Amino acid sequence: MERVILHCDLNSFYASVELLSHPELRERPVAVCGDPASRKGIILAKNEPAKRCGVKTAETIWQARQKCPDLVLLPPHRQRYQEFSRLVNQIYGQYTDLVEPFGIDESWLDITGSMHLFGGDGAAIADGIRARVRQELGLTLSVGVSFNKVFAKLGSDYKKPDATTLISPEGWREIVWPLPAGSLLYAGPAAQRALKQYGVFTIGQLAAMDPALPEHLLGKLGRQLWNFANGLDASPVRPQHQREPVKSVGNSCTFRENLTTREQVRQGVALLCDSVAGRLRQQGLYCGAVQVGLKDPQFRSLSRQKHLPHSTHLMRELLDAAMELVDRVWRPPSPVRLLNITALALTDQWETYEQENLFAPPVLDARQERLESAVDAIRRRYGADAISFGKGAGRGGEVQEESQEP
Repeated sequence: MERVILHCDLNSFYASVELLSHPELRERPVAVCGDPASRKGIILAKNEPAKRCGVKTAETIWQARQKCPDLVLLPPHRQRYQEFSRLVNQIYGQYTDLVEPFGIDESWLDITGSMHLFGGDGAAIADGIRARVRQELGLTLSVGVSFNKVFAKLGSDYKKPDATTLISPEGWREIVWPLPAGSLLYAGPAAQRALKQYGVFTIGQLAAMDPALPEHLLGKLGRQLWNFANGLDASPVRPQHQREPVKSVGNSCTFRENLTTREQVRQGVALLCDSVAGRLRQQGLYCGAVQVGLKDPQFRSLSRQKHLPHSTHLMRELLDAAMELVDRVWRPPSPVRLLNITALALTDQWETYEQENLFAPPVLDARQERLESAVDAIRRRYGADAISFGKGAGRGGEVQEESQEP
């Protein structure tokens, strides 16, 4: 029996939620953005009139206003977005228990086993869900209906806003293969550049390749993308309570003033390593590698990563490794606007990978472990700001928790 998978994507989610409180702005170009005064002034979401002006997510407010001088800017209200996300997923849950959120505004639904209860037509069920969300919450959806998760997501992106697109087992090639290769899930800019060097611009061209070539170019991702292009995706829709294993834990910080000295950068890195290490300990995880990212005021990025001699969840060990990477790629007084620290190669136990001294094998730093565990206990009791390691970031930085990427 062919599966029937829906991918539901809330249209212009942040902006749509904000416009519920500002109905008078519906026909005007509106964007939700960070605080320009704190240098987090990028576009987080925009409505349809703003899209027609060329406003794009993640560009700066200055860039957006160059395109659209009449752009209305609204501040974000993240708790409201979380509440609406919970409410819309409650509606999905009335159609199936297999609802897998993919970010705050997207979810997959596997209705294979329950669609007979709602008429037996996947596209009609999708239309019914769209109507309910519009009527009950005042938001609109685009829904893709297909026989696997990848094509269902392609369908929700295919026609927007407020539309249902069916990609059937019989006619999927006519819809999917002419689309750009970058439309596929996980085909990011680097993968697209690599494929374009070999004249691969569409999903159909990728599907026609010898599978060994994209695998040679992109490793496991290349083989996965080739499978996707050929309709070979059997990944299940996981219920909300069942999560994939965490593959990374990261935090970033944008500073109100540029960092220009090594000590300033070290303080910022220490702030982030403290946060990442605390999250690792909270989840009972250790990391075997660390990645550092820096961004300058012109939004140019540098990134490096390294494997560690043993796994860790200690702030001091992350800090030493991170600063080693910083010193490889950055020289003062080049200004730093943003820092990012990501823990990779996660495991649920302490492991050693290298033995530098034959007669003195590496051991867990029990003293530092006790110290940082005591810090965790103080923060749990008195709040996250009750205690910190050494100096703070010193320049108005605010740690931003990143998604844990499966």
